[in-house]
Amino acid sequence: MKAPLRRAASGLAALTACAVLAGGALAQPPEPTALIDQQHCMFCHTVDQPFLAPSFRDIAARYRDNPQAQAMLEAKLVHGGKAHWGDMAMPPPVERGGPLSEEDAHTLVRWVLSQ
Repeated sequence: MKAPLRRAASGLAALTACAVLAGGALAQPPEPTALIDQQHCMFCHTVDQPFLAPSFRDIAARYRDNPQAQAMLEAKLVHGGKAHWGDMAMPPPVERGGPLSEEDAHTLVRWVLSQ
């Protein structure tokens, strides 16, 4: 094996070992605490129990196998949206803490779906 390929394979093995040590799966993204606070997510959601809205784990479980989930949920965060869980709709950003960039929506949804 040529040196660059050997180094790449060695690096991949090291990353895999780190992932296994971190819990047997690839490490999940860090919690975006500042965004969660800014958007007042915890006013309606919790990580693991339904409250006024579904838990983040329930959302992740419901959309885990849906390839369009990331884009759909990001759009819902950026614009608000109709209720998919009971009667409560996702309020628009102006009612949650201010505008949310597409990048920030991506960060939040990526974290939620990793739960």
